[in-house]
Amino acid sequence: MSKLTHFNQSGEAHMVDVGEKQETQRTAVTEGRIVMAPETLQLILQGDHKKGDVLGIARVAGIMAAKRTADLVPLCHPLALTHVNIDLTPEPEQSAVHCLTTVKTRGQTGVEMEALCATQVALLTIYDMCKAVDRGMSIEQVRLLEKAGGKSGHWRRSAD
Repeated sequence: MSKLTHFNQSGEAHMVDVGEKQETQRTAVTEGRIVMAPETLQLILQGDHKKGDVLGIARVAGIMAAKRTADLVPLCHPLALTHVNIDLTPEPEQSAVHCLTTVKTRGQTGVEMEALCATQVALLTIYDMCKAVDRGMSIEQVRLLEKAGGKSGHWRRSAD
């Protein structure tokens, strides 16, 4: 197993120096879901929620989060993102909304944190907009599915 890169030889936290790394196309794909009461999902799908388009607002919140990840995660590098896509898919049979996020950049470090942050904030936004009718919602299975680019190359989660 590799060592933790965010600590120097003295064990102090530091920002990793990526200045000498090769610029490559970087991509990360993450997912997560929010499970809720069937009635809550129906409010979202029918557009009857008094706060507006829940999924549309969650999508924009996720995109904004990807762009602001370095402001939230202390040792994360600020990146110029070239693409952020968030698909929010209702899953009526599970009474859930599935979030699939893809983030891309061309740079010296990966975009896994940006994709994970975007997924979390999109799902948190759904929770925030629906908590008045369903405090029992659960955000689950937020995880990296795939990353590409850089020295470590391509990685894909094996089927669980």
